[in-house]
Amino acid sequence: MPVAHSEERLLSLLATLEECRAFLMDKARPETARLLSLAILELRMELHQVTDSELKALCDLMVTEGQSTPDAKADQGQRLPPYLKLVK
Repeated sequence: MPVAHSEERLLSLLATLEECRAFLMDKARPETARLLSLAILELRMELHQVTDSELKALCDLMVTEGQSTPDAKADQGQRLPPYLKLVK
């Protein structure tokens, strides 16, 4: 299967999963919607070729920024790819 066709199918699947998640949230099924959110995250990571280590680095950055002083931010040595830039 060509890569473009495969990516197109994954994008279609992603749209369907997001619709299902919205439906579940509207029907007071937040636990199930959160599980579906994990599947959506995994699919998005695959589409954008984000590794587990990049996701962990982003999560660590978010935790650090939520707890740190401006001096601690300057000490961070790990650089993230531009598509994982933390936007507030």
